[in-house]
Amino acid sequence: MAKFKRILLKLSGESLMGEKKYGIDEKRLGEYAQQIKEIHDMGVQIGIVIGGGNIFRGLSGAGKGFDRVKGDQMGMLATVINSLGLSSALVAAGVKARVLTAIRMEPIGEFYTKWKAIETMENGEVVIMSAGTGNPFFTTDTGSSLRGIEIEADVMLKGTRVDGIYTADPEKDPTATKFDEITYDEVLARGLKVMDLTATCMCKENNLPIIVFDMDTVGNLKKVMSGENIGTLVHP
Repeated sequence: MAKFKRILLKLSGESLMGEKKYGIDEKRLGEYAQQIKEIHDMGVQIGIVIGGGNIFRGLSGAGKGFDRVKGDQMGMLATVINSLGLSSALVAAGVKARVLTAIRMEPIGEFYTKWKAIETMENGEVVIMSAGTGNPFFTTDTGSSLRGIEIEADVMLKGTRVDGIYTADPEKDPTATKFDEITYDEVLARGLKVMDLTATCMCKENNLPIIVFDMDTVGNLKKVMSGENIGTLVHP
């Protein structure tokens, strides 16, 4: 039995690079699709938001002289490319998937509405919500918080390269220790970079719990959905 009925899965664009330095690693994409298929087969309703950092990151573009609004728009389009790739991999794995976009771009994807997303999930399809919020100055973290709240998800699962939230960056600080669970207030007070501030505050205000876990280890998504204590739970 799955622990949650409806989830918002946030995937990192950078993780899609796998062993590559840029773009999409087909092996990693296939692994993600298989993990999503495993929990889809458990009867879970799945909404997905995926970042675009493997192709273009608006904020770093702004630091290199791009206009911030145009840079963010380029980042939104990068998320659409990743969403199309993931939907293609899911269909190849035997899972029906539909891409919705926050900016009108039919026939690439249907225009996002909350009701279209929920109807899609209730019909047994995975819904991938792309192009962020459709607005500049918002990250895909904020986009996933917003979509998670809108689609009335039970939890946001944030799949990353690390296996949870630590007191410091475990890749830089060997003394960093991992939290099994932590409150939103403590995340904010400690200034932990779980998600950006806007995203964390939105989840806090709307009581959307977050589980941060390592998505790059095959089988972890099913473990989280089965209630195994991996990753870090962020709760009110």
